[in-house]
Amino acid sequence: MLTHGATAVVALMLGMTATGGGDSGGAGDGKAAPAPTVTVTKAPRGGAPEPAATVTRTVRETVKETVTAKPEPAPKKAAKPGPPAAIEADGMFLVGEDIQAGTYKTAGPEDDNFGLGCYWARQKDASGELTGIIANGNITGMTRVTVDKGEYFETKGCLEWRKVS
Repeated sequence: MLTHGATAVVALMLGMTATGGGDSGGAGDGKAAPAPTVTVTKAPRGGAPEPAATVTRTVRETVKETVTAKPEPAPKKAAKPGPPAAIEADGMFLVGEDIQAGTYKTAGPEDDNFGLGCYWARQKDASGELTGIIANGNITGMTRVTVDKGEYFETKGCLEWRKVS
């Protein structure tokens, strides 16, 4: 019988040690943790092994919420900048590289062009030779010109050319 009592005392001490000696272990919540419960199981007589001690401890449950974060979508790739769709100065421009192919419109000559009008030319190369001209014109009012990729477009004394289609 003495061994049964000793086993119970040892189990009780182990339970108290496991729970922090009866301290709640909380952060000042003022609630004591439940004391361990000691259960001693007696074995039948006749040379049976020593009874086993069972320590049952009640622990407060902590509920945790698991949230799965969705990854941010990859930033959209910026479209590769292409040639501009407007011509704001005099010059010769390679269509498809310096300007976009398409139809451009201008309001006409610049006001300070001394009455010389607005000159434009579609050219097959940048040689400046008369044989390279596909089409050209001197205009005094609004006009449209369609240029194709690979051609050169020349303009002098004109207001801004803006792509319209």
